[in-house]
Amino acid sequence: MTPKTLFKLSSAVLAASLVLTACGGNSGNTGPASGAPSGSPSGSAPAANQPNPVTISIAYATGDPATKQAIETTIDAFTQAHPHITIKNISETTSDSYLDWLKTKDAVGEFPDLVEMRDTKVFADAGKLAELPAELHDLFTFLPEYEGKIYNAPLTGNAPNGVMYSKKAYADAGVAELPKTYDEFIAIQEKLLGSGISPIVVGGKDLFHMGFWVNYFLINNVYKDDPDWNSKRTAQTASFTDPGMVQAITDYKELFTKYVDKGWLSTADNQTASMLVTGKAAQLYSGPWMFGQITEADPSFEYGFYALPNRDGSIVVNGLPTLAGWALSAEAAKDPNKVEAVKAFIKFFFDPAQYSPYLATVNGIPTTKAEVTYETNDQMKEVLRLMADSSIQKSMMINNWYGDNAIPPQFRNWFYKLLQELVVNNGDVTEYMKQSDTEYDNNVKANQQ
Repeated sequence: MTPKTLFKLSSAVLAASLVLTACGGNSGNTGPASGAPSGSPSGSAPAANQPNPVTISIAYATGDPATKQAIETTIDAFTQAHPHITIKNISETTSDSYLDWLKTKDAVGEFPDLVEMRDTKVFADAGKLAELPAELHDLFTFLPEYEGKIYNAPLTGNAPNGVMYSKKAYADAGVAELPKTYDEFIAIQEKLLGSGISPIVVGGKDLFHMGFWVNYFLINNVYKDDPDWNSKRTAQTASFTDPGMVQAITDYKELFTKYVDKGWLSTADNQTASMLVTGKAAQLYSGPWMFGQITEADPSFEYGFYALPNRDGSIVVNGLPTLAGWALSAEAAKDPNKVEAVKAFIKFFFDPAQYSPYLATVNGIPTTKAEVTYETNDQMKEVLRLMADSSIQKSMMINNWYGDNAIPPQFRNWFYKLLQELVVNNGDVTEYMKQSDTEYDNNVKANQQ
């Protein structure tokens, strides 16, 4: 069963969950809730026969400051409620990709007991992950499977990216309506250029940030018509020189050449909110985790959010459930005390008393069966509307597909770097796509050895 089919099966439950969350109009959801309880929520207290001290290590991606803050707040509350459990947080900010960082930790014998896993296939295939304990399964509305096994407790639903725009910049440029097609979006970029502002800020210094725009074009030119394109590329029945892929990368190159702020390669992801609110750029294309950063940078800044339409006016967004979330290491699974500690943490993390403020901080989409309510701003309401609207097609980023559609794990970063070089060198799109075919096939062969 493909991920696309699985999403259809769970969409009714998800839609109901999303409707329940949109309960406020407050735009001040920045930082953790000060009212997070220090006591243990129902169902999260350790068993009376588990008083022995135990230490578990934990690691998660630290690229987004709001998410980092929210997880650390939850860890602090958990250790207060479970004094016999010590959590050693080995997460650290690094210039490496999260995948490469985890591989390094594994190589030096420091693979975490509990890990936010974004490359489940890589580490499951390497025997580094244990299955998610069965008693945790019932917490969630949907759990993705890899080769018939469940490894992940999803932190949030896969959130759609969209355009965050300065209302003042749009007004100053004479933009009176939001675009109904991609061509209308390009016309807006010309108006913004004419008003003297950089139309779009991109945090290209952080390689993961490249994925936002790259995957907008891949989703709208490739995956919307063929969600199984990756598996065909692996089987060599599809090519990066296919018309849809070439159109996607051509559009990407044009956008970056003409409308993206010229300092994009030296701009970090955590600088993009500041550039937007200070008027150095008019728009940022990213996900709802940025809403808190924007408000924190300037609480009075007025901005909007919309899903960017395709040329034909249809809207396809990143939003299918992904193979990601909290995962238990195979090594930790050998220690019953560590397993109990990990189960206690996951129950605590997803208890509404903790999960609600976490979601409010990161502007996240809930994944649990339990009702979760938190105040949302207008921008987040639009995100929830997009996710709940069954008429809006949902897709995935190139590296988030799994099963037969999984790409070689080392390919994504190589591909993003290649596309950076394409813009910098004003390269020929077709020639660069031929390089992509060669690299992809080499990666597939290397992984089969």
